[in-house]
This record gives sequence, structure tokens and C-alpha cells, in this order.
Amino acid sequence: MNQVIRKQEIKNGKILEIVQGDITEEKVDAIVNAANSHLKHGGGVAGAIVRKGGQVIQEESDKIGFVPTGEAAITPAGKLPAKYVIHAVGPRWGEGKENEKLKNAVKNSLKLAEENNFTSLSMPAISSGIFGFPKEQCADIILETIRDYTNQNPEGSLREIRICLFDQEMVKIFEMIF
Repeated sequence: MNQVIRKQEIKNGKILEIVQGDITEEKVDAIVNAANSHLKHGGGVAGAIVRKGGQVIQEESDKIGFVPTGEAAITPAGKLPAKYVIHAVGPRWGEGKENEKLKNAVKNSLKLAEENNFTSLSMPAISSGIFGFPKEQCADIILETIRDYTNQNPEGSLREIRICLFDQEMVKIFEMIF
């Protein structure tokens, strides 16, 4: 069972939450997958999403093909409690312009959710796992980007934005920066 660790109203009644748990169990309009550019969902969060949601997620991703770093694409969520998966391609640490690319991945995920009139979204700490993005820097960028986006789009459809974190270390980092 996923547990809300911190909760804050940000703008126009919108709620930002830090959640500890499994993103594949989130009952929201869409979850964000920390994807690679080729949308091959083998390991990490992506692998867990396909294992639990079913092969249809990979099949739909294959139809999309390539997504540039910093961009996002959407597929149905298969058997997951969420309705859709937004595949956000975050940067690998060391490739250059990582901060800008991570901001874009987060912003484009939020934008795609609102283009589909979603009211709830849950995202992981994009790029902080096998892509090697420094954890504190990642948390800071994700939180700042969400707050900036909601301030600039106060009338958008999103009402609840959740950061769903699996491991205790990331929960503590996000909690500290929150």
C-alpha cells in the first residue's frame, strides 16, 4: 500500500504529494515511466511497469518508436490501476545539458497529462536510477519544475501530482527538499 509522506497545496487547490511505494499500484489517470529514447522497457521502473501492466505497453511503445531526451509519449496502461503511462525520457548523467533535459522531461509529462485532461498524475524520480543523475539535484529539479509549471498553468486540469518513490533514501531526499 502506497503511503503519503508529505502533502502540500501548491496553486489553485492543486496538491503535490511525496509518496512512498510502488508506482505500478498508483490509482491515478496516468503514471510516468522513466523511459529510454527507444522505449525499450527492460529494467528499473520501466521493466516493472511492463511486467505488471502487460506486454501491451511495450507493443504500444514499439509503435511510437523513438522519443528524444526531454520529450514524452503516451500509451495505455494495460492491466495497471492507472489508465495511461506517460513515457518521459530523462537524461543519462554525463551526456550534457542534463538539468535542462530533466526539466523538459518533467514539464512535457505534465503538459501531456493536461492535453489529455488528466486530473491526477504520479511520477518517479526520473533519471535518478540507472541513468545516474545525482539524487539531490534530481529531486530539486523535479519539485521546482512541478511548482513552476503549476504556477504558470493555474487553470490546467491536473489537481493531484504525486512523486512516487520506491526506496527510503529517495523518500528522505525528497522530504528534505520538499
